[in-house]
Amino acid sequence: MSSFTRTDPSLTATDEDRALKAKHAAMWASGDYPAVVRDVVHSLGGILVEVLDVHPGQRVLDVAAGTGTSALPAARRGAEVLATDLTPELLAVGRADAETEGLTLTWKTADAEALPFPDAEFDVVMSSIGVMFAPHHSAAADEVVRVCRQGGTIGVLSWTPSGFIGELFAAMKPYAPPPPPGASPAPLWGDVAHVRELFGDRVDDVVAQQQTLRVDRFASGAQFRDFFKAAYGPTIAVYRFIADDPAKVAALDADLAALGDRHLDEGVMRWEYVIVTARRR
Repeated sequence: MSSFTRTDPSLTATDEDRALKAKHAAMWASGDYPAVVRDVVHSLGGILVEVLDVHPGQRVLDVAAGTGTSALPAARRGAEVLATDLTPELLAVGRADAETEGLTLTWKTADAEALPFPDAEFDVVMSSIGVMFAPHHSAAADEVVRVCRQGGTIGVLSWTPSGFIGELFAAMKPYAPPPPPGASPAPLWGDVAHVRELFGDRVDDVVAQQQTLRVDRFASGAQFRDFFKAAYGPTIAVYRFIADDPAKVAALDADLAALGDRHLDEGVMRWEYVIVTARRR
């Protein structure tokens, strides 16, 4: 496996931005996001890799890789994979899984808004429900495009604003702290027009596919709520913010259970997502 050269990030973070990113990293390390992956969303990374048709010898960057749900399937196909994430605790889970399988990948803690790689370094740049959570969408999109070579492929899988996870964030918003200046809602990455605007004329051959993830993990909305309340970083953060207000906690409990019940149909939920692929000009 060849080495990846580190260069100075193209973006210089302010003290405020560094504090924000530290907060985000801690949020995703809280709870048990690996359980969310294992029990609910594990299949999405492989779906993205299949759509991108990753093949042997390609240099692949997985941005905001989490536990490696896209990085690992790409490595199984023989690609040369580098997985990055803001949260080292999640990368450690992926690294252990790779070692168990005997897969060789590179794992690196990095900010999606300031990737420490040269321009045009990778044949494929991808992210599955990852880069969408970087707070400054334009900065993250700029970096995704910058590190992809001319003619290379970009692929991003994101929850949609109108789907279940989009509704989850909308339900939590009245109880959450105000977003930091310049931050955009994560589910906007599931709006194809938004993604087209982010990438602009730096890409062509843009293709969008809207699909749903079948989720049969929860028997009731309350069971969904309790699982996400214990395991999912963004939900944990909201509950911590309102912990001193029992009335708000009870109201959010009711709202999230009702959300889950609305989306359950004979024990099955369908969580909408969009895959956007493009070619770097």
